Amino acid sequence: MDLSWMAWTWPTAIFFLVIALILVVMTVLQIVWPSSERVGILGIATQRGDRLFVSLLGAAFIHLAWLGLVGADLWWALGLSLVYAAAVFKWV
Repeated sequence: MDLSWMAWTWPTAIFFLVIALILVVMTVLQIVWPSSERVGILGIATQRGDRLFVSLLGAAFIHLAWLGLVGADLWWALGLSLVYAAAVFKWV
């Protein structure tokens, strides 16, 4: 299989592996402990998967804003994204 059309670097591979691992963990959690809807600060009913989607979408925007405003050192953006994800899972 020729994958030379994409620039597969270690950070790219790790990114996709982490996303796949998150999906596997969420699947196992859903099987073991089915999620129930809850209404959070947004006033809408969300489940665990909805909160994951909002977290990933927010993390993408945080990283893009960081790239545009600060620069290419993304470790602080990663930390901010993790705090944001924790807040989403806690209060949304």
